[in-house]
Amino acid sequence: MSNKRYDTLIIGAGAAGLMAGIQAASRGKQVLILEKMERPGRKLMITGKGRCNVTNCCTVEDFMQNVLSNKRFLYSCLNALNPYEVMGFFEDCGVPLKVERGERVFPVSDHAADIVDALVHKAQETGCRITRACVKNLILKAEENGQSTVDGVLTEDGEELYADAVIIATGGKSYPATGSTGDGYRLARQAGHKVTPLRPSLIPIVCQEKQCRDMMGLSLKNVTLTVVDTVSGKEVFSELGEMLFTHFGVSGPLVLSASCHMQPDKNGSLDRYKMYIDWKPALSEQQLDARILRDFEQFINKDFINSLGLLLPKKSIQVIASLSKIPFDTKINQITKTQRTALIEVIKAMPLTPKAFRPIEEAIVTAGGVDVSQVNPKTMESKLVHGLYFVGEVLDVDGYTGGFNLQIAFSTGFAAGSNC
Repeated sequence: MSNKRYDTLIIGAGAAGLMAGIQAASRGKQVLILEKMERPGRKLMITGKGRCNVTNCCTVEDFMQNVLSNKRFLYSCLNALNPYEVMGFFEDCGVPLKVERGERVFPVSDHAADIVDALVHKAQETGCRITRACVKNLILKAEENGQSTVDGVLTEDGEELYADAVIIATGGKSYPATGSTGDGYRLARQAGHKVTPLRPSLIPIVCQEKQCRDMMGLSLKNVTLTVVDTVSGKEVFSELGEMLFTHFGVSGPLVLSASCHMQPDKNGSLDRYKMYIDWKPALSEQQLDARILRDFEQFINKDFINSLGLLLPKKSIQVIASLSKIPFDTKINQITKTQRTALIEVIKAMPLTPKAFRPIEEAIVTAGGVDVSQVNPKTMESKLVHGLYFVGEVLDVDGYTGGFNLQIAFSTGFAAGSNC
């Protein structure tokens, strides 16, 4: 391997790197993919809770509504490889797909390994070599016109590998156990690129209330989570979906999406925000009152605490009953309209106090990254260093949960592989 020259070196064998390699090799390029982990696609293996949410089955226009930063930068590459084409790619690789709620696309098998295996097999089939190596530095040379050109990489083992093009596909800083430890940002800075501040995105939230621990493991479906900025008084997020209570606070798709709209202060605190859960978004307060009265009729001689089993999940009953301030042993026929109103208020807007995000290592994606104003949006090539490309999460682009970030990885990887 030493001192050999390749057409294209790719640093990182994740979604973006493998797609870039497949596209470059299919154009006849001699491609070597360098992966520091024992196996390629480690982060892909844990996406979608191990099921791998490959993409989102939507048009480019709808896709853009789910991109959080630098939407315009992505137009060209998404039009070159759109979500339907990614779905076609995996179907052609022999991985049948299915579309679930929210247009999220998964392999029929529900096994992320099928997606990883398809990418690795396709990369090898097109002629890519994948080897284990950790890159220490880029090898750069100055041209007569003053611009730098990339000439290869130096590995941690002291090996020099040369190439006409180098694609950085190292991922972000989230889930470092999968290999994404921020190496790409260091290499980008070495090449003179600006890296915008990194912060966690799509991340679980630590809450003040002990009720979250009391309901630990309880998964909610079809609830509405609303986030209010108490300083401005504005609602910054409100959506219907799924969430989960944990020992530290809350997680799940709704919470991850909400986190993108919350900016911690310099101490990492989320004090300025308040969150509210509507447990019954399909019912108005009047409809909910009528429903409660119907349930009460069935439990007319019971204590209040024993009357909510038809309305709420078992794990939540004590918490919501406590917040309503109705004594547990109150007989149903003694509950007043005022008390019922208090119960309805809790069910329609149960308050939670966010304290902080979980550590960046637990974020699904890293927001921030290589400044896209220094990258060509059609090719992903650096505007500063000829032959150097950036793809995937290392770039300052990110989207909501639901397959959008993986699609960004595939589309940016495809663009680089088509142009390197």
